[in-house]
Amino acid sequence: MWLGTRVTVIIPAWQEAPRIHRVLRGLPSWIDSALVIDDGSTDGTAEVALAAGDARVEVLRQLRNRGVGAAIAAGYTHALAQAGGPRDAFVVMAGDGQMDPGDLPAVVAPVASGEAEYVKGNRFASRDTLRAMPAARRLGGLVFSWATSLAVGIPISDSQCGYTAIAREACAT
Repeated sequence: MWLGTRVTVIIPAWQEAPRIHRVLRGLPSWIDSALVIDDGSTDGTAEVALAAGDARVEVLRQLRNRGVGAAIAAGYTHALAQAGGPRDAFVVMAGDGQMDPGDLPAVVAPVASGEAEYVKGNRFASRDTLRAMPAARRLGGLVFSWATSLAVGIPISDSQCGYTAIAREACAT
Protein backbone atom coordinates (compact mmCIF):
# COMPACT_ATOMS: atom_id res chain seq x y z
CA MET A 1 0.00 0.00 0.00
CA TRP A 2 1.07 3.53 -0.66
CA LEU A 3 -0.65 6.48 1.02
CA GLY A 4 -3.35 4.04 2.15
CA THR A 5 -4.04 2.98 -1.42
CA ARG A 6 -3.65 -0.51 -2.85
CA VAL A 7 -1.69 -0.18 -6.10
CA THR A 8 -1.92 -2.67 -8.95
CA VAL A 9 0.34 -2.19 -11.96
CA ILE A 10 -1.11 -3.51 -15.21
CA ILE A 11 1.58 -4.30 -17.76
CA PRO A 12 0.44 -5.02 -21.33
CA ALA A 13 3.19 -7.04 -22.97
CA TRP A 14 3.63 -8.43 -26.46
CA GLN A 15 6.97 -10.01 -27.40
CA GLU A 16 8.68 -8.39 -24.39
CA ALA A 17 10.73 -11.36 -23.12
CA PRO A 18 14.04 -9.42 -23.37
CA ARG A 19 12.65 -6.47 -21.35
CA ILE A 20 9.90 -7.68 -18.98
CA HIS A 21 12.25 -8.84 -16.22
CA ARG A 22 13.82 -5.36 -16.02
CA VAL A 23 10.35 -3.77 -15.86
CA LEU A 24 9.28 -6.04 -13.00
CA ARG A 25 12.57 -5.66 -11.15
CA GLY A 26 12.13 -1.87 -11.28
CA LEU A 27 8.79 -1.84 -9.46
CA PRO A 28 9.08 -0.29 -6.00
CA SER A 29 8.33 -2.38 -2.93
CA TRP A 30 5.14 -0.44 -2.17
CA ILE A 31 3.41 -1.81 -5.28
CA ASP A 32 0.89 -4.40 -4.08
CA SER A 33 0.54 -6.40 -7.28
CA ALA A 34 1.72 -6.48 -10.87
CA LEU A 35 -0.41 -8.03 -13.56
CA VAL A 36 1.40 -8.85 -16.80
CA ILE A 37 -1.02 -9.29 -19.68
CA ASP A 38 0.84 -11.46 -22.18
CA ASP A 39 -0.90 -10.46 -25.40
CA GLY A 40 -0.30 -13.61 -27.44
CA SER A 41 3.50 -13.48 -27.29
CA THR A 42 5.50 -16.30 -28.84
CA ASP A 43 8.86 -15.30 -27.36
CA GLY A 44 8.38 -16.56 -23.79
CA THR A 45 7.25 -13.25 -22.28
CA ALA A 46 4.93 -15.01 -19.80
CA GLU A 47 7.61 -17.46 -18.73
CA VAL A 48 10.19 -14.72 -18.17
CA ALA A 49 7.67 -12.71 -16.12
CA LEU A 50 6.86 -15.71 -13.95
CA ALA A 51 10.56 -16.52 -13.55
CA ALA A 52 11.13 -13.08 -12.03
CA GLY A 53 10.37 -14.73 -8.70
CA ASP A 54 8.26 -11.86 -7.39
CA ALA A 55 5.18 -13.02 -5.47
CA ARG A 56 3.38 -9.82 -6.48
CA VAL A 57 3.50 -10.82 -10.18
CA GLU A 58 0.60 -12.57 -11.86
CA VAL A 59 0.46 -13.35 -15.57
CA LEU A 60 -2.74 -13.33 -17.59
CA ARG A 61 -2.25 -14.95 -21.01
CA GLN A 62 -4.26 -14.04 -24.07
CA LEU A 63 -3.98 -16.82 -26.64
CA ARG A 64 -3.76 -14.43 -29.58
CA ASN A 65 -2.54 -10.88 -29.98
CA ARG A 66 -5.52 -8.57 -29.50
CA GLY A 67 -3.67 -5.27 -29.16
CA VAL A 68 -2.64 -3.03 -26.31
CA GLY A 69 -6.14 -1.66 -25.68
CA ALA A 70 -7.61 -5.13 -25.26
CA ALA A 71 -4.71 -6.11 -22.99
CA ILE A 72 -5.31 -3.08 -20.78
CA ALA A 73 -9.07 -3.78 -20.67
CA ALA A 74 -8.37 -7.40 -19.66
CA GLY A 75 -6.06 -6.09 -16.93
CA TYR A 76 -8.70 -3.71 -15.61
CA THR A 77 -11.34 -6.48 -15.62
CA HIS A 78 -9.03 -8.81 -13.71
CA ALA A 79 -8.03 -6.11 -11.20
CA LEU A 80 -11.67 -5.17 -10.59
CA ALA A 81 -12.46 -8.80 -9.76
CA GLN A 82 -9.98 -8.69 -6.85
CA ALA A 83 -11.00 -7.42 -3.42
CA GLY A 84 -10.25 -3.79 -2.72
CA GLY A 85 -11.47 -0.32 -1.94
CA PRO A 86 -12.74 2.57 -4.10
CA ARG A 87 -9.41 4.49 -3.97
CA ASP A 88 -7.32 1.54 -5.19
CA ALA A 89 -5.14 2.67 -8.08
CA PHE A 90 -4.72 0.69 -11.29
CA VAL A 91 -1.60 1.91 -13.07
CA VAL A 92 -0.70 1.07 -16.67
CA MET A 93 3.00 0.70 -17.49
CA ALA A 94 4.27 -0.66 -20.80
CA GLY A 95 6.10 -3.97 -20.85
CA ASP A 96 8.96 -2.54 -22.90
CA GLY A 97 10.43 -0.46 -20.10
CA GLN A 98 9.74 2.95 -21.64
CA MET A 99 8.02 4.19 -18.47
CA ASP A 100 10.18 5.14 -15.51
CA PRO A 101 9.03 3.53 -12.24
CA GLY A 102 10.45 6.61 -10.54
CA ASP A 103 7.43 8.48 -11.90
CA LEU A 104 4.95 6.17 -10.15
CA PRO A 105 4.47 8.44 -7.11
CA ALA A 106 3.49 11.38 -9.34
CA VAL A 107 1.03 9.23 -11.29
CA VAL A 108 -0.50 7.49 -8.26
CA ALA A 109 -0.62 10.36 -5.72
CA PRO A 110 -3.59 12.28 -7.22
CA VAL A 111 -5.66 9.07 -7.27
CA ALA A 112 -4.58 8.02 -3.77
CA SER A 113 -5.40 11.45 -2.33
CA GLY A 114 -8.81 11.63 -4.00
CA GLU A 115 -7.72 14.66 -6.03
CA ALA A 116 -8.28 12.81 -9.34
CA GLU A 117 -10.07 9.73 -10.62
CA TYR A 118 -7.76 9.39 -13.63
CA VAL A 119 -4.21 10.58 -14.22
CA LYS A 120 -2.35 10.59 -17.54
CA GLY A 121 1.38 11.02 -17.91
CA ASN A 122 2.86 13.81 -20.00
CA ARG A 123 6.13 13.15 -21.82
CA PHE A 124 6.15 16.72 -23.10
CA ALA A 125 6.65 18.09 -19.59
CA SER A 126 10.25 16.84 -19.47
CA ARG A 127 12.91 18.62 -21.52
CA ASP A 128 15.14 15.53 -21.36
CA THR A 129 12.38 13.33 -22.77
CA LEU A 130 11.63 15.86 -25.50
CA ARG A 131 15.28 15.98 -26.53
CA ALA A 132 15.43 12.19 -26.76
CA MET A 133 12.16 11.92 -28.71
CA PRO A 134 12.45 11.86 -32.53
CA ALA A 135 11.09 15.06 -34.11
CA ALA A 136 8.39 13.22 -36.10
CA ARG A 137 7.08 11.52 -32.94
CA ARG A 138 7.13 14.82 -31.06
CA LEU A 139 5.22 16.59 -33.85
CA GLY A 140 2.73 13.72 -34.22
CA GLY A 141 2.13 13.64 -30.47
CA LEU A 142 1.48 17.36 -30.37
CA VAL A 143 -0.94 17.19 -33.32
CA PHE A 144 -2.83 14.23 -31.82
CA SER A 145 -2.97 15.97 -28.43
CA TRP A 146 -4.35 19.14 -30.03
CA ALA A 147 -6.98 17.13 -31.95
CA THR A 148 -7.92 15.13 -28.86
CA SER A 149 -8.28 18.33 -26.84
CA LEU A 150 -10.65 19.73 -29.46
CA ALA A 151 -12.67 16.51 -29.53
CA VAL A 152 -13.14 16.17 -25.77
CA GLY A 153 -13.32 19.84 -24.90
CA ILE A 154 -10.57 19.86 -22.28
CA PRO A 155 -6.82 20.34 -22.67
CA ILE A 156 -4.90 17.08 -23.10
CA SER A 157 -1.14 17.61 -23.04
CA ASP A 158 -0.02 14.17 -24.25
CA SER A 159 -2.84 12.05 -25.64
CA GLN A 160 -0.46 9.31 -26.76
CA CYS A 161 1.18 8.67 -23.38
CA GLY A 162 0.11 5.34 -21.95
CA TYR A 163 1.40 5.91 -18.41
CA THR A 164 -1.90 6.23 -16.53
CA ALA A 165 -3.57 5.61 -13.18
CA ILE A 166 -7.27 5.18 -12.55
CA ALA A 167 -9.19 4.80 -9.30
CA ARG A 168 -11.01 1.48 -8.89
CA GLU A 169 -14.29 3.34 -8.42
CA ALA A 170 -13.89 5.21 -11.72
CA CYS A 171 -12.76 2.07 -13.54
CA ALA A 172 -15.83 0.20 -12.34
CA THR A 173 -18.26 2.70 -13.86
